[in-house]
Amino acid sequence: MRAPERPATLADRPERLAATVDASDFAIATKPLSTWETVANNTVLRKVAILVVLALIWEIYARHLNNQLLVPTFSATVQAFVTAVISGELLPKVWVSVKVLLVGYASGIAIAAALTTFATTTRIGSDLLETLTAMFIPLPAIALLPLALIWFGLTPLSLSFVLIHSVLWPVALNTHSGFVSVSLTLRMVGKNYGLRGLRYVAQILIPAAFPSILTGLKIGWAFAWRTLIAAELIFGAQSGSGGLGWFIVNNKNILDIPNVFAGLLTVIIIGLLVENVIFRSIETRTIRRWGMATS
Repeated sequence: MRAPERPATLADRPERLAATVDASDFAIATKPLSTWETVANNTVLRKVAILVVLALIWEIYARHLNNQLLVPTFSATVQAFVTAVISGELLPKVWVSVKVLLVGYASGIAIAAALTTFATTTRIGSDLLETLTAMFIPLPAIALLPLALIWFGLTPLSLSFVLIHSVLWPVALNTHSGFVSVSLTLRMVGKNYGLRGLRYVAQILIPAAFPSILTGLKIGWAFAWRTLIAAELIFGAQSGSGGLGWFIVNNKNILDIPNVFAGLLTVIIIGLLVENVIFRSIETRTIRRWGMATS
């Protein structure tokens, strides 16, 4: 019987050279980023640069036009904005608009959540949601304001009614689409664990469909914000008071165009803050942390 062969060692093979290298001799080659690369890799700096360019274009065009009644300069608009804030004229009206917006937005999300849960757990609910979204998504929320004024009068309920309409359908549609796109594997895992009803929706469907849900929340917010301003232009003109929309239309009536643009600038600033601070933070702590975003 032959003895098992001994594996060859380095000593048995003199043609091979082996040298021990200290691990501290290895290093990762690094190159400092240039100023341009640093700016290009920073999302905040890129967006700030875009805003600066847009402001410069606005300033140059307004100076070339030289007509404050048509387009005031960016510097005049900023000056009017700062003056309105310091005088206490602008911020109370912004707070009035934000309060109404939060009530309508939260109510729309709550109704959308109930309707989507019903649509997810029952066939008749799914058919109902598809029918209602097909009916009401093409209907502009501002078109319901005359009816709201008849039903609820010159009260915040009229604004809340049109806001709920503008938020409800995009949030419900995107949420339901996200639920439908959840993989069959995840659905089976949830059912194998005995999850049913609300527990199934909360622990399986919502985390898996959260990108679609967040998209619906963004769209609902944008629809609600622009609907509120448009409604206040009418609502405030009729009631003689109101929020940011009334600030805009009132200054238009007295031909204070820089203040009109200051009101519009406030609308833009609030939109940028909500999108880049609130929704961006939610996305970073959920979708990106969970590895559900590619960029």
